[in-house]
Amino acid sequence: MLDSKLLRTQLQDVADRLATRGYQLDVARIEALEAQRKTVQTRTEQLQAERNARSKSIGQAKQRGEDIAPLLADVDRMASELDAGKQELEGIQAELDQLMLTLPNLPHESVPVGKDEDENVEVRRWGTPKSFDFPVQDHVALGEQHGWLDFETAAKLSGARFALMRGPIARLHRALAQFMIDLHTREHGYEEAYTPYLVQAPALQGTGQLPKFEEDLFKITREGEADFYLIPTAEVSLTNIVADEILDAKQLPLKFVAHTPCFRSEAGASGRDTRGMIRQHQFDKVEMVQIVEPDQSFEALESLTGNAEKVLQLLELPYRVLALCTGDMGFGATKTYDLEVWVPSQDKYREISSCSNCGDFQARRMQARYRNPETGKPELVHTLNGSGLAVGRTLVAVLENYQQADGSVRVPEVLKPYMAGIEVIG
Repeated sequence: MLDSKLLRTQLQDVADRLATRGYQLDVARIEALEAQRKTVQTRTEQLQAERNARSKSIGQAKQRGEDIAPLLADVDRMASELDAGKQELEGIQAELDQLMLTLPNLPHESVPVGKDEDENVEVRRWGTPKSFDFPVQDHVALGEQHGWLDFETAAKLSGARFALMRGPIARLHRALAQFMIDLHTREHGYEEAYTPYLVQAPALQGTGQLPKFEEDLFKITREGEADFYLIPTAEVSLTNIVADEILDAKQLPLKFVAHTPCFRSEAGASGRDTRGMIRQHQFDKVEMVQIVEPDQSFEALESLTGNAEKVLQLLELPYRVLALCTGDMGFGATKTYDLEVWVPSQDKYREISSCSNCGDFQARRMQARYRNPETGKPELVHTLNGSGLAVGRTLVAVLENYQQADGSVRVPEVLKPYMAGIEVIG
């Protein structure tokens, strides 16, 4: 959530910056609501002062033996008007608050301005895509030839956009997740967490999925109780650990990592990546979250992105890093790097991780603060998140980049300890 003071004092600047994201801020509506709020607030404050003065005069009139009935009636009338004014003020503020929840974050000044993904800026590349001297198969063909990757049975169980993994591929999938968790906890300083997969609406509002993206979520309605939502990413549960907290500065930075399934309805993705494991309703991800002091968040973004890159480097998978332009960034981000891994069957790089600095955007929604040691006052923390990595997409990249002419797949060196020494599957 943006700082409401910005809308009151720098409304046009906010509108201009949001326009670079393709978001058209209804400036006239906000100005009208603010003007209405000020008018009602001023009238209410004047009425309160007048009522206080009139109440005081009642006691004085009573001492003088005067008839106070007209004064009492006047005070009662003012009380009714005050109640009406307060209700009107609450209604205006509720509308402003609801509008604030729908506004995306402001892009940082270092973010390239652009309309869509075509205007993202490549920052660097690592590794060289391998040349194959045989026809390349995609991960679906590689997995299905031995019955280890089964979309037909998954569809029988659950419908489209699900996968059933068996045997060596299921083991390889598990090995990837375990390797990522071990790397981030042992070398990158993250604390492993196991979080609920079901959360309530306030947690999703805190990280920005609600109210704007409800159609992308799987919702479980419970009669007489709060609804549950399946997490779209562990970012939700990990970041909300600090919701409504005032942290000691000595606790920062906090670095959490979790391996969880993720659930997304993929609304609006009809016809995209219908083959294979690139875009599914259920997939596993190792998620990294950092909670830091405000002046450290952009340095932390570089570190977080490097943590995700290290996974790909150790797996020896070619990739590139993109700085997302204003028009392609996620709702809550002020700056984002995407990592794209090389997928041989598609002859292009595909997203495998998104690493974002959200600034104080999520913290303001969650009321996540720390006590500034210099001032002694609570201030909003900054939050960051990134995939380290999407496990299913990493599996896709390993299967395709390590495939051999006979359809077998070599196991990356770094994964062999997790595969009981197995060197080739298939």
